[in-house]
Amino acid sequence: MRILRRDFVRDGPGSAKLMAEDSDDLWFTYNLIAPGDSVMAVTSRKVLRERGNSKLSERLTLKLEVQVEEVNYDKDGGVLRILGTNILENEHVPLGAYHSLELVLKRRFLLRKKIWDSMAIDTLNQAKHHNSSSDLAVVLMQEGHAQIFLVGKSVGAPIETSIPNRKHAGYEAALKKFFENVVRAFVKHVDFNVVRCVVIASPGFTKDQFHRHLLLEAERRQLKPITENKSRILLVHANSGYRHSLGEVLSDPKVMKMIQDTKASKEVNALRDFFTMFEKDPYRACYGPKQVEFAHEQKAIQTLLITDELFKNSDVKERKKYVDFVESVKKLGGEAFIFSSMH
Repeated sequence: MRILRRDFVRDGPGSAKLMAEDSDDLWFTYNLIAPGDSVMAVTSRKVLRERGNSKLSERLTLKLEVQVEEVNYDKDGGVLRILGTNILENEHVPLGAYHSLELVLKRRFLLRKKIWDSMAIDTLNQAKHHNSSSDLAVVLMQEGHAQIFLVGKSVGAPIETSIPNRKHAGYEAALKKFFENVVRAFVKHVDFNVVRCVVIASPGFTKDQFHRHLLLEAERRQLKPITENKSRILLVHANSGYRHSLGEVLSDPKVMKMIQDTKASKEVNALRDFFTMFEKDPYRACYGPKQVEFAHEQKAIQTLLITDELFKNSDVKERKKYVDFVESVKKLGGEAFIFSSMH
């Protein structure tokens, strides 16, 4: 993320002028913008203009600022849509009119917040330095479907290829085409300079078949980043090639060993420890706002698991409550893990 200008103090109002340079930056932007903020950017809008006795529809390029009501992240399309009302006077768009801003790569925008709390500042700093490292890449696949996850970053678009039944004459050709598409995405998204290891996971033998195809293609095309790091590629079983199997893959002992002492492994361990405690010692495992808040009043929270949705509340006081809650747990010596509601 390029931070072109920052003009704010912690827990005070202010603004930041930003530009997303890759898909991960859009992910961070999604986590940064909350209802009640305002965003200014160049956009387009269809307007009616009078010419003589008739009215013509015309699409104009304008600069608008909207008061944010809703933020939607289209991972597949690589665009962030911000719905809100216009608060910047413009001859073509009245104040209070609804408009949807689209933030895409390389488009500058100005973000204003009434309160730049610690969560927002941390997210901004993570966005600035996110290219420095990623714990691991996971290629989660099954025949005809694959998705590459950069753990700790955003999620790439799924790779889909229709594959006929094994007995069908076109099966082998379709499978090869599918593997070629996955190799193309692998080369684009996986940088061995920033990932510790790559996990290829699938049901059955799809992972083994793709692994062979990947290494053969790397040799044929002289893809040195792959051939020189093939020892860092790990094969594990997954029940499916879809997102819900990612937790299963990250919990695999072989994967945990490769990423020990990283942010990803700590999050997986924290979640696993919660469910273990909930099963074996349920009185020490609290869930739900009332139980967790009561435990906090007793200064009894060792590990807090919380969803990022709570920091997107349109009520500033409610949002501040959870920010203060996380900070208080940390000050008392506890740990806090913020889980994405999109994963």
